[in-house]
Amino acid sequence: MKLHFSIPAAEELREGRGGRYVVYSLFLEGFLLGKARYRQLRRWDEQLRQVFGRAVPAFPPKFYLAMTKSMADERRSQLEQYLQNVTLDANITKSDVFINFFRKLQLATFKIQTQRAFLDVYLADGSSITLDIQTSDTAERILQVMSCKMGLARELIKYFTFFFIQDHDDGALSVVKKVAEFELPYVSLQSMKELDCKLGIRKWYMDPSLDTLLTDCKASMNLLYMQAIQEVKRNWVKPTEGQMQELEFLQKKANKAKFLEKIRDVQFYGYVRLDPCICDYPEVGCSAEIYAGNNEINCCIKLPTNQIKEVSFKINRLRSWQVTFLGEEDTLEFRFEYNDSGTWEWIILYTKQVSSFLLGKDQSKM
Repeated sequence: MKLHFSIPAAEELREGRGGRYVVYSLFLEGFLLGKARYRQLRRWDEQLRQVFGRAVPAFPPKFYLAMTKSMADERRSQLEQYLQNVTLDANITKSDVFINFFRKLQLATFKIQTQRAFLDVYLADGSSITLDIQTSDTAERILQVMSCKMGLARELIKYFTFFFIQDHDDGALSVVKKVAEFELPYVSLQSMKELDCKLGIRKWYMDPSLDTLLTDCKASMNLLYMQAIQEVKRNWVKPTEGQMQELEFLQKKANKAKFLEKIRDVQFYGYVRLDPCICDYPEVGCSAEIYAGNNEINCCIKLPTNQIKEVSFKINRLRSWQVTFLGEEDTLEFRFEYNDSGTWEWIILYTKQVSSFLLGKDQSKM
């Protein structure tokens, strides 16, 4: 899956001897991951080339003259594009050279030393499991620790992942972003303190039929069941009256397997639901509820006339997409090019949740 890196800011600092240098703020999916100088990134690029050769995309060239503002903006843009391109290769993102670079960068940026720590991971029912970790542990490593503690079969780990979760004062809950495998969850939580986020575990696929692969394992079935109950309680799915009565009956009987079987027929089950956002379709400034799953982006759009219009954008009719970090209350502009009746047009959503989240694990190939 493509990771969305951005460099929305660069800061010029002065060295002890009077020289100047630029520090770039590297954001992953809209949140600060770390800060790095050009020479750090260039040294990392050289290390990647020693391992992967020509598979590594071109790195922005070094300037030997003093940079003008336009040159500085060009370099920032080139570095941003480099980071997006280099993460397209899964062999690179899973390599020690890649993981160790961002491990050191995160720790250094937030001034956190490698040491023992305790980390709470929240389940969909609101309970939590405390893990004994190292602050420098990646999400992939912590997920392995979590699965071992829960009794989750090793071959089923790939169906789950970590997300950053945010509770709101009005009782609402937001699934803010997926945690990248190479991220350090303990450190990332420090950078998100103002949002008061916590780490949660959820399933990471959008094909409800895959549930059948997980119901033979008690731990995985419990995770699915808790998440399904949560989605019903929070109205993230839309059962009919008859479906709701049947689900309530099965919940009272604690028949988890049958509950999971029945909920697969409910509208929007298995989808990712985003927080309400703004879109420019069919008119600029419309509010919308977004559901992504089953190879579609479904939008329940409130028109200026207060009418609700439901639109389904099919993933196989998307040609390209891009994300721009606007910096306005951490808003992201997510735009995708869509073929509607033979005509290509850009559809724009303004959201705090990101493209990879919208398109999902099984929907990111176009």
